Amino acid sequence: MSTSTSTRTMSNQIVANESNKENAPENEEKKIPIFSIEILKIIKEAQQQHGLRHNDYQRYRGYCTRRIRRLRKVMHLQQGDRRHFRKKNVTETNLTDERAVYIPLMLAERAWSYAMQLRVEANTEPRKKFHLVSRLRKAASYAIQLQKLCESEKFDARTQLETQAYVAWCEGMLQFELQEWKPAIENLKKAQMIYEKLASALNEEDAILYRNRYEELEPSLRFCAYNIGNETDVNQLLHLRNQAQGDLLVTLDTLMAQTRDSLSEVTWRNRTVPVKNSRVRTFLLANRDFNSLLDKCTTLAEKSDSLEQHLMDCKDAMLAIRDDIKTEQKMDGSSTSSASSLQYLHTYLSFIRLERSIQRNLLLIESALENDGKQGTVGSKKLQDITRLYEILIQNILEEQQLPGLEDDSDFQEKLVIKAKAYKAFRCYYIGQSLSTLHRWRDTMAMYERALLHISSVINQVDDDLKTRLSNLVNTIESSKYCAHAQSVLEQDNEEELDSLKNAKLQKMPLTKRLDEYYEDSSILGKDPNVIKVPPEMEEIPCKPLFFDVALNFVQLPAFKKQQPVSDPANKEGISGFVKGLWGWGGKKK
Repeated sequence: MSTSTSTRTMSNQIVANESNKENAPENEEKKIPIFSIEILKIIKEAQQQHGLRHNDYQRYRGYCTRRIRRLRKVMHLQQGDRRHFRKKNVTETNLTDERAVYIPLMLAERAWSYAMQLRVEANTEPRKKFHLVSRLRKAASYAIQLQKLCESEKFDARTQLETQAYVAWCEGMLQFELQEWKPAIENLKKAQMIYEKLASALNEEDAILYRNRYEELEPSLRFCAYNIGNETDVNQLLHLRNQAQGDLLVTLDTLMAQTRDSLSEVTWRNRTVPVKNSRVRTFLLANRDFNSLLDKCTTLAEKSDSLEQHLMDCKDAMLAIRDDIKTEQKMDGSSTSSASSLQYLHTYLSFIRLERSIQRNLLLIESALENDGKQGTVGSKKLQDITRLYEILIQNILEEQQLPGLEDDSDFQEKLVIKAKAYKAFRCYYIGQSLSTLHRWRDTMAMYERALLHISSVINQVDDDLKTRLSNLVNTIESSKYCAHAQSVLEQDNEEELDSLKNAKLQKMPLTKRLDEYYEDSSILGKDPNVIKVPPEMEEIPCKPLFFDVALNFVQLPAFKKQQPVSDPANKEGISGFVKGLWGWGGKKK
């Protein structure tokens, strides 16, 4: 009994696990990372940089070998050591990094380049043609391995399409070399069709590469058709191919729809530009769903914080685009179309940043009005802050008008002018409110009238949300005008009373006492003008101070005994000394 119950419980657990797997939410599937690999672009860049510009297939083959070695070392897929060989193929379990797919791609490219090298050598050594065919078979097998890996859900639609075209091209080249003309034309036409669809779905910059590939296949197709012989057989063959591959055409359309939905490119103002930088692509995906995320926020503070973080992400994306622009400018032979696309993408990100800044300023204004509205009135300091926010908002709109590449877009410029006038009406209203706190009623009425003038010029040209706000502002301004007019009348009556009291006080004062006050005194022109009071009133003045030199009593004067002259001993000898000196006798002998 115990074994039967245990097996029953185990079976129940297995059934429960399977049911849980079946009823797993779809959100887990969305967490699977999606890789995007532009196979044709990777191949062409590698070929142009490593020898094929000069038809040096051996150099390109050596590059493929070195890159395979590096990839296996990075992905930890080394095939043994120097003594022992252990084959390790890339499987779906190894697809934690998109670089793992480069291994079968480089293996196919190495085999193809070896085959092209043997084709050149087969002109003098015909036996090498057999080796050439074996290398093309190896390239086709590696291409099929690549296609199986890319059929996983981890890769986007464009990668799957490019792998199908690459496999069809490899098999078509093999059959072309084996002179199997019908399957060769079928596979080459399939590759050409996929490249044509990709060129029509992508932007102008990326489409050039696929159009060139499309044109490269034309000579091979003509040669196959020539060898088939009958043109009707060729048309019938193509018709049968279309019937056999009807499912491919359906999946091609669906995959291209998925490619358009993925943010490998962005369309703005009737222009489509590619988005190659992963950081920019992540930001644009977040920006696409940001409004719905903002609606889920319950408070204005949460919305403001979300907008702040979103603006920081936008600045990071703009820095990434600037780095890409600098890299394109440093590269030799960089195309002007790619640089212009990056410039236009930078303009689009700048527009998003300015629009989100406007949205954040509106939230700050709403938060300020909500906090002060609970108290009944808005303070003068808060009114100045709101006016400053509207100034910044209008400045953001002016920056949008000056964005590079949009100067000639008349529709875009006209919408921004209308939007600026609408917000100027709000700015005029709040300037009038702040002036009313200073009791400058004439200036207040002038600002109200200016706000109504702006509203009347744009109210029928704005969107519904802004139109509703402008309509409410008109009603608010009408009521504020009546309040301002009533306050000005009351203050005028009070001023007249104060003026009459002041004039009565000034009338009693003489003219010399009120020279700094203007007052029309008619008594000045009469016989007894009140100019000055005679005699004048006595005024207290400070007395003149007296100074006495009392410090001299405490000064010690220096002694002058040392400075008295010393008497000369020659003067003591008298006349005898004079005579001795005169005749030269009696003097001291030297």
